[in-house]
This record gives sequence, C-alpha cells and structure tokens, in this order.
Amino acid sequence: MLTLTHRYRIYPDTTQEQQLIEWMELCRGSYNYALREIKDWCDSRKCLVDRCSLEKEYILPAEVKFPGEIQQLNNLPRAKKEFPRLGEVPSQVRPHAIKQLHKGWEYFQKRGFGFPRFKKYGQFKSLLFPQFKENPVTSLHIKLPKIGAIPINLHRPIPSGFVVKQVRILRKANYWYASISLQCDVSVPDPTPHGHPIGVDIGLEKFLATSDGVLIKPPKFFKKLQSELKLLQRRLSRKQKRSKNYEKQRLKVARLHHQIDNTRKDFHYKQAHMLA
Repeated sequence: MLTLTHRYRIYPDTTQEQQLIEWMELCRGSYNYALREIKDWCDSRKCLVDRCSLEKEYILPAEVKFPGEIQQLNNLPRAKKEFPRLGEVPSQVRPHAIKQLHKGWEYFQKRGFGFPRFKKYGQFKSLLFPQFKENPVTSLHIKLPKIGAIPINLHRPIPSGFVVKQVRILRKANYWYASISLQCDVSVPDPTPHGHPIGVDIGLEKFLATSDGVLIKPPKFFKKLQSELKLLQRRLSRKQKRSKNYEKQRLKVARLHHQIDNTRKDFHYKQAHMLA
C-alpha cells in the first residue's frame, strides 16, 4: 500500500469560509470540554488522603472512571441533544477533535511532560473529513459534505490509480488549504543501493557540505525579514485588541510568518531534490 499526501490551495467564498470557521469553533468547544473532564478527574486524584481542597480541586467519587476516548466519543450523541449546534458539524468530523485530544494525552503519558492545553479562540485550525463515497476532487473543485463545491488550484494532478482516502482542511494566515491523502494498492519494491554515494554534513556556518565539495550557505529567511516583522509587530502592539484594525494588522503579521515558512520549506525540498 502506497500513501501520498498532496496539499492544494482552495478558495471558499464568504459563506463557505464562515461555515468552516464555525465548525472549527464547535470542534474547539468539544475539545476543551473533553479536556476539562480529564483535568477535573486528574485534580480530584491529587488531594491528600486526610483532607480535600474545596477551592482548587473538584471532589469526584472514587468509582468514577477516567474519561477515556471511547467513553467521550459515546457521549457525543447525548451532547448533540443538549447542544443542538453540534448537529451543524458533519457526523464524521466531530469525533476527530476528541481523537486529537487523546493523541496528545498518550504523547504526554509517554514523555512525562507536555500536558494538553485548552485551545483559545482561533487556535483550532483544521477539520478532517475521513472518508468519501465518491472522488470529491475534480479539475476545478473539491466537494465537501454540507459545504458543496469549493474552487481548488490543482497545480499537481492526482496520479492515476490513486484513491482519495481523507481530506484535511487547513487554515493558515487567512489562507485555506486542502491536504489530500491518496492511496494506491501496489507493492512498493525495496531497491538495492546503486549509483554514486554522497556524504552530507550539516553545520552552522554552512547549511550543508557534501563529500563532492559542494557548500551551500544558510539562507536565513527569518533574519532577512526580521526588521519588517519587528515593524509589523510593533504596530500590532499599539492596536486595541479585538478591534478591526487589530485583526487587519494581525493578518499582516501572520502572512509574513506564513511567507517565511513557505520559503524555508521550498528551500528544503529543493535541496533534498538536488541531493537525490
């Protein structure tokens, strides 16, 4: 089984964009509610044997089990009755906020640090559509449930023989992307190494040096735009929070960070392609 992931730029209209943002906020609420249950359970087990704090810790009965992933997923239909707005989100999208939380919880248990945090407004920036009955991608649009067709820039055609398995919608600096996972049922051969071997060393003064004598300087994308970023951040600090001018300036800062991220990623891809 061969799995590929391609990311494409999408262009939702104002109505579709507002609907996607509302879905992200509803999923953020589910994430925070589930995390609150986990923190309450953990805090109730921290108190001493002979005394309990009525101010800092919730007192839960000893027979209450840990709110695991399966239990919280089974509580979603009941939560839908209590909070009807959850029904606006597609049924296959809602559970992935809970699954994302428990992935972070398992990662925390393995490492011993990095307890999951509550997500503030605007910090939940992705939606996962896990399966489709038909191929949702055409040459001009991508079709999503309860959203409809969204224009897409299919700059790289989907290879023949590959099937769309899942689609993750991402929001970065007011830009929208569709990260599409593709699968093809083929056997991947394990070729033996051949050709001219190259040794690669990464340093501080040089980005990399090869055994053939090739030296590549570090591009330092962040330092080149640091003065511009400093100016935009200074202007942002002078705006009143949650005002329209604050949001406009915040988007300018986010777009500059997004530009730095894209140029750095493009540079790494080109260097890997050159070495391969």
